[in-house]
Amino acid sequence: MNYISTRGAGIGQRHTFSDILLGGLAKDGGLYLPNEYPKVSADELARWRALPYADLAFEILRKFSDDIPDEDLRELTRCTYTAQVYCNVRDEENAAQITPLKTLGVEGGTPLSLLELSNGPTLAFKDMAMQLLGNLFEYTLAKHGQTLNILGATSGDTGSAAEYAMRGKKGIRVFMLSPHKKMSAFQTAQMYSLQDPNIFNIAIEGVFDDCQDIVKAVSNDHAFKAQQKIGTVNSINWARVVAQVVYYFKGYFAATKSNDERVSFTVPSGNFGNVCAGHIARMMGLPVEKLVVATNENDVLDEFFRTGIYRVRKSSETYHTSSPSMDISKASNFERFVFDLLGRDPKRVLQLFRDVEEKGGFDLQASGDFARVEEFGFVSGRSSHDDRVDTIRDVFEQYDTMIDTHTADGVKVAREHLQAGIPMIVLETAQPIKFGETIREALEREPERPAAFSGIEDLPQRFEVLANDAERVKAFVAERTR
Repeated sequence: MNYISTRGAGIGQRHTFSDILLGGLAKDGGLYLPNEYPKVSADELARWRALPYADLAFEILRKFSDDIPDEDLRELTRCTYTAQVYCNVRDEENAAQITPLKTLGVEGGTPLSLLELSNGPTLAFKDMAMQLLGNLFEYTLAKHGQTLNILGATSGDTGSAAEYAMRGKKGIRVFMLSPHKKMSAFQTAQMYSLQDPNIFNIAIEGVFDDCQDIVKAVSNDHAFKAQQKIGTVNSINWARVVAQVVYYFKGYFAATKSNDERVSFTVPSGNFGNVCAGHIARMMGLPVEKLVVATNENDVLDEFFRTGIYRVRKSSETYHTSSPSMDISKASNFERFVFDLLGRDPKRVLQLFRDVEEKGGFDLQASGDFARVEEFGFVSGRSSHDDRVDTIRDVFEQYDTMIDTHTADGVKVAREHLQAGIPMIVLETAQPIKFGETIREALEREPERPAAFSGIEDLPQRFEVLANDAERVKAFVAERTR
């Protein structure tokens, strides 16, 4: 397995999984992908159907990380995906499944289900990849006698998932940027209440895209990145994306009885990382009919999948919504899909994303490339605050199931793309307690709260507010790594 950049770096060179694990962007500013996707045979698919989650993760990840000995990788997946780590389940009988499939009902002749991905330590789907990433980082750093300073950006869930995965890990510090006063109270408390000495929370005076732009700016300062040993846990990190591929296979097996069946997945999307993993699963051979991209009012991805126009929004045009983890107007993982869409032409990808920086976007309808989107099974839809409130209320009344705001965006859009006889799986993103204000508005009751999180909002918080300035962030990091 060799890795190349979407913009051309690495072609003709050897880059292993471990080589790119601790980094983020390639040196040319592109994103890493395997030079070709491994294919899953019918025999493998049949054998994998009965595997527990940890062993399924091993089988999939070993196709992408052949430089890690099998016995080490198996130990890493088995110590990551345990019922003790993913213990915040709503149904104790399903704890061992890690990602239980909850069937809501049949609508229009189509089974509609939720794939529960939020049973980890921070109650969000980001834990599914981040817990593995923490163990992979510690394993790789120890093997090479290295240290790492992680710089990341979060609109809510990534930050807490990263910090809980990395807290106490040897040789690792975490510097996490978040938009000041733009996360829910629960999300803020999860992150800022951590007192571990290797965790640093930085509240940026701006929106999430400003935080993400700072991370990219630092990643593109190669001298600083090397001197300070900067790595990333954002969804641009390849290991995070490939770890998410696993639950598409697990969800498929749970929703079907035969590998002759097909399913569709709806994915609440902002940064395109989660649904990009679904795209990779489909390219590997998983029988996926449709990948449904669900956005909120920040609908840059929905606009693209409807029109072929990718138009990023300015900070002033980014809405602060009740599904804040999707308040993103520049989808950092989208480049990986565009690379595949354009037949893996790095020169064209480089030019298109230069156009994003210089002109604010690009148009693939005019060039004729947009017609290929259908081949990849993508469709999309958009949800508003009123939509998600109505959906939360409807799902609770119909199915006695409480869902969070982002999952509600997914259910709303999923219902617009149901196909008779093809199961629709909505990827659940978080537990409702993380977005209590909207739950109270929709249901006039308090959201369910796991006992471990009682009173978290009242804990002391430790964070620093900084201006939207990459140089100021670099100085902050440098001061704390001397």
